Amino acid sequence: MVVTRAAACNPFSDEFDTLQAQIAGGAPAAERWNREVRALQAAGITNFKQAEEADQPLLRYVCLYEIYHRYLTEFDELIAAQLAAGERSVPVGFYGKARALFERRGFSAEEARRYFAIFYQIRRAHHFIATGLVGGCACMKELRRHLWNNVFTHDIRVYERQLWNRMEEFSTVLLGPTGCGKGTAAAAIGRSGFIPFDEKRGCFAESFTRTFIALNLSQFPEALIESELFGHKKGAFTGAIADHPGVLARCSPYGAIFLDEIGDLSIPVQIKLLQVLQERTFSPVGSHETVRFRGRVIAATNRSLDQLRAAGQFRDDFYYRLCSDIIVVPSLQQRIAEDKRELTDLITHITTRLGVPDAAAAVRAALEPDYPWPGNVRELEQAIRRIVLTRRYDGDQRVIAPDAPSRLVTDLQAGQLDADALLAGYCRLLYDRHGTYEEVARRTNLDRRTVKAYLGKSET
Repeated sequence: MVVTRAAACNPFSDEFDTLQAQIAGGAPAAERWNREVRALQAAGITNFKQAEEADQPLLRYVCLYEIYHRYLTEFDELIAAQLAAGERSVPVGFYGKARALFERRGFSAEEARRYFAIFYQIRRAHHFIATGLVGGCACMKELRRHLWNNVFTHDIRVYERQLWNRMEEFSTVLLGPTGCGKGTAAAAIGRSGFIPFDEKRGCFAESFTRTFIALNLSQFPEALIESELFGHKKGAFTGAIADHPGVLARCSPYGAIFLDEIGDLSIPVQIKLLQVLQERTFSPVGSHETVRFRGRVIAATNRSLDQLRAAGQFRDDFYYRLCSDIIVVPSLQQRIAEDKRELTDLITHITTRLGVPDAAAAVRAALEPDYPWPGNVRELEQAIRRIVLTRRYDGDQRVIAPDAPSRLVTDLQAGQLDADALLAGYCRLLYDRHGTYEEVARRTNLDRRTVKAYLGKSET
């Protein structure tokens, strides 16, 4: 049945558009749907349990489809209200009417609460995937389709029957170059989890603005990473003057933690995180207390995990616990290569979000059409800001000016470099030539994190 297939279909797939057109039959979908429901009611069928037993599963999805579309606008308004309210879960005024309709269609009170929460989850997922990851090229369409499946599986009927309260068992790895949008993709997953409805309070158990915690692992020295992940007890080490909850403890049971730059983790920390993924428990630094972790884990890296595993820097057992799903976020260069309109669409989207839609034409005129965008969407956003401020963008000078070795020698001969600048420049030259932090570290006799810090200085 077309309606049943549409109810279970990924809304970011080509199949979904085809099914929606079949349901509408040339008329507006809402109008066609209302006619079908009135026809069922005229035949004396007001809930799915009145149908023949063999027909009940199909009619059940028909009823769910009807209720979902009846309250689309209210759910979207609720999302906007919750975004404005922040961490305070806002009242849901239309739940009573929705529950009454659920019950008229044959659903129990418990089913009404659960499906109401799933409908809210569906609208949130659609909102964050559609508005956060725009673009009409093939690879972005595939990314949106993949993200939806990551939240609801490839068949939402399986999800609503068996997995709606068990998705913490499915971890995810996001791959892609720096600045391509891995954090946005992770946030779309993390803010789209199932949150139960609290009927007594008249609101959802938690605001979705609290269900996503991001941690960039490369920002912390090795000695502090365990504390940021697992937390620590007062006195656990010098400087631990109070208890500190790590991200695992702060994560909502309905949410997710995002571990960015997972490829930078040392082997000892990988082993401890492996225990979290296997047993769902951890202990703060300096404590024998066992704490349960109930959220979902999303990890990301711009490095090749295959190369790290081959070099013994990333444990195979840790990898296999992380990779329930692997999602590749495309570079901006790939997106533009697939569809030249991608850059124009992104400029329009970003300038509108920044509140300067009239600047789109000036931005397009100021950009070189064949610029390779090594910093991806993050670089494009900053380029747009710079053009708004200065009316020009000269690009990443490492790309525009290939004579960096000559400049380094010139500045050195002129006595214009201090030791930090000299080492930063040398690390940059080695990295541009060899392409890995490890090779730069080997040639300079520095550790990998120090190399990464110097490379960061060379970009400022």
